[in-house]
Amino acid sequence: MRDTPAFSPGTWALHATVLVIVCIAEAIGVLRLPIGIAAIILLPMLYAFAMGIVLNPNITRATGRLLTPGVQKFAGGMITIAITPFVAKFGTTVGPQIQAIIDAGPALVLQEIGNLGTIVIAFPVAVFLLRMGRETIGAVYSIDREPNLALIAEKYGLDSPEGAGVMGVYATGTLIGTFVFAIMPPLIHALGVFDVRALAMSCGVGSGSMLAACTGALVNVIPEQKDLILGLAGASNVLTYATGLYVGMFVALPLTEWLFRKARPELYNQG
Repeated sequence: MRDTPAFSPGTWALHATVLVIVCIAEAIGVLRLPIGIAAIILLPMLYAFAMGIVLNPNITRATGRLLTPGVQKFAGGMITIAITPFVAKFGTTVGPQIQAIIDAGPALVLQEIGNLGTIVIAFPVAVFLLRMGRETIGAVYSIDREPNLALIAEKYGLDSPEGAGVMGVYATGTLIGTFVFAIMPPLIHALGVFDVRALAMSCGVGSGSMLAACTGALVNVIPEQKDLILGLAGASNVLTYATGLYVGMFVALPLTEWLFRKARPELYNQG
């Protein structure tokens, strides 16, 4: 399929659709839904995301006349370009907060170990409850964002069972991860257990959309700490990109393979 030009007749429909979605989302604004001692913060990004899902040609067939496969491919490629200014903006918040980042010390660097929690929680569910095969390896060794997906693609190929696992989690994270990351921070903050710096660092999981949703929700709850939240979250996200691939390559993926070989040797040997 030939690449679709940025301003062909087909992509004009895409641009118009996106503009309408953005205008509606911004008109709704930020909504707070009180639940006990906390509140769920609904941001315009969530409405835009939900409307985008509803208008997906695979869900709403009528939009397929405007959003053709070529236009959809073009839209997918635009995600990386569209998120770049956002990531650059977060980069500018790191410098002014450098002292707070230094004060965070080893916590900011060692938080990458927390990614191994996906194995602890998801591996037993995938193997013993869902009875998954080698798809388990790609699905549970990380949160499966772009660097993790690239690692599986390089080692196994995306047409392998491991590739199917990583793509499944990647798609699921893209679809509902933003919602989860927008709702959880206010609820967890209301518990009064974690410092705002820890919550800010937890936003940087290596996903631009999740980072935006998480920091947006936190800033709405603690507006006076906006600069600190953005600085620590931005630094955390950069470190996750820098170290996450190596943790996945040398620790998480070998550990997941070893666990799967021990738990399901008959399936592992079929690979």
